[in-house]
Amino acid sequence: MTFDGSILIGARDVRRDTVFRALEAGSGAELPQPFCEATAEDVAAACALAEGASGAFGALPPAKRAAFLDAVALAIEAIGDILIETAMCETGLPRARLEGERGRTTGQLRMFAAEVREGRWLDAVIDTALPERSPPRADLRRMNVALGPVAVFGASNFPLAFSVAGGDTAAAFAAGCPVVVKGHPAHPGTGELVARAIRSAVQGCGLPEGVFSYMPGRTNALGAALVAHPSIKAVGFTGSRSGGLALVEIARQRAEPIPVYAEMSSINPVALMPAALSARAEALGAGFAASLSLGAGQFCTNPGLVIALDGPDLDRFVAAASAALTAAPPQVMLTPGIRAAYEAGVAALDQNAAARRVGPGALFETTAAQFMADTALGAEVFGVASLVVRCADLGEVAHVIRNLEGQLTATLQIDPDDSTAAAPILALLQARAGRVLANGWPTGVEVTHAMVHGGPFPATSDGRTTSVGTLAITRFLRPVCYQDMPDALLPPALQAANPWRIPRRVNGIQGEA
Repeated sequence: MTFDGSILIGARDVRRDTVFRALEAGSGAELPQPFCEATAEDVAAACALAEGASGAFGALPPAKRAAFLDAVALAIEAIGDILIETAMCETGLPRARLEGERGRTTGQLRMFAAEVREGRWLDAVIDTALPERSPPRADLRRMNVALGPVAVFGASNFPLAFSVAGGDTAAAFAAGCPVVVKGHPAHPGTGELVARAIRSAVQGCGLPEGVFSYMPGRTNALGAALVAHPSIKAVGFTGSRSGGLALVEIARQRAEPIPVYAEMSSINPVALMPAALSARAEALGAGFAASLSLGAGQFCTNPGLVIALDGPDLDRFVAAASAALTAAPPQVMLTPGIRAAYEAGVAALDQNAAARRVGPGALFETTAAQFMADTALGAEVFGVASLVVRCADLGEVAHVIRNLEGQLTATLQIDPDDSTAAAPILALLQARAGRVLANGWPTGVEVTHAMVHGGPFPATSDGRTTSVGTLAITRFLRPVCYQDMPDALLPPALQAANPWRIPRRVNGIQGEA
């Protein structure tokens, strides 16, 4: 499999005169392959196909939809080494990271396939008629159905796991929603290779061509046209706060407003409790530095804020973290735009009188009073940059946390002697984050059934959801209740014979297939 810079609209390859080129991440030089810029006309064609495919794809038996997800995983694996080599060139990420990310991508597709086969996501509930009751109760049957075509925006920092076939696409497919992807312009070759693999799976499974289309392009106008199109019923996005909020506003202004599930901004606070800090300051400093610098800090979960009691133990932590960051090898940032934004964020901290750089690297410190007086100190700097907040007592620790924005993660570093003091701190962190860790570091998001990768605003645009784990499927479903519907007209999931053999709750009692 290879790529040629085409726009993929269903089964068709489309060419346009306006083109762009990716940059080689290490040097910044343009790569030779031109990629066509998708147009509003292309968006309209892709969305029309998606709408046309929506009914048939949403009605597929679970086994057939699961087989499609498995086929996508196999098709991605079949691309071979050209996928890794292309992504290495376009992103500067190392081979081992990208091979792991490919495994994560195919693994989450297979996880969703297993979830679809089991059928619990349909949440089939039956309350049979009670004609003898006064007044009589009707026969009521409820299940989840697909929302409709979904627009997915590829992310810059995960060219595989959060892009063309990433978690948003996998969840939408699992729910029975066709997908139109707006590819990220930083890695268009990688994106097209994966898009072609998905299309081959669509064709191999005999599905309507509108189940998937791929729109490459650089412009905000392309993304805006996709979100504004009336056929699109939901949006998945991973990126900046400004980008996510712009899409939310476009969706809000539509004649039919739609949900935008945007993962946007998080500084992922770490609270160092006193006993833990006293017992292992140096180890905590080294672990923090490793988490902060992982992938050049280009993770949405890197620890951008540390909160702890001022004193010699915190001095030990800062010294160890500074030493570890100094020893860390230089890394390539994903795009010139990301690097420019990082440099601007670090410069803003350097110019802020309330922030003091501690040692080499972009590690800064401030006091609790200064942090709470200046909201700019809580801004995300995407890259290897973090701020240590020195607190006079645990009351100040709590006050700082209470005034934080919503976060993807929050971490407690605790020892047994911290348990009593940690309980109220945990309650505050839980109110502000989608995932709360103990004695770990937030970088690294496991793909499992229990995972939550979301959080209160502005971590995401909807804090009730997650973009990782099987719960992510619920973003692209809606419940429908059928009242006194003849059995032959009911969806198979609600028919008396239960032909799909799915678990159902009948008259309040949960049953298995």
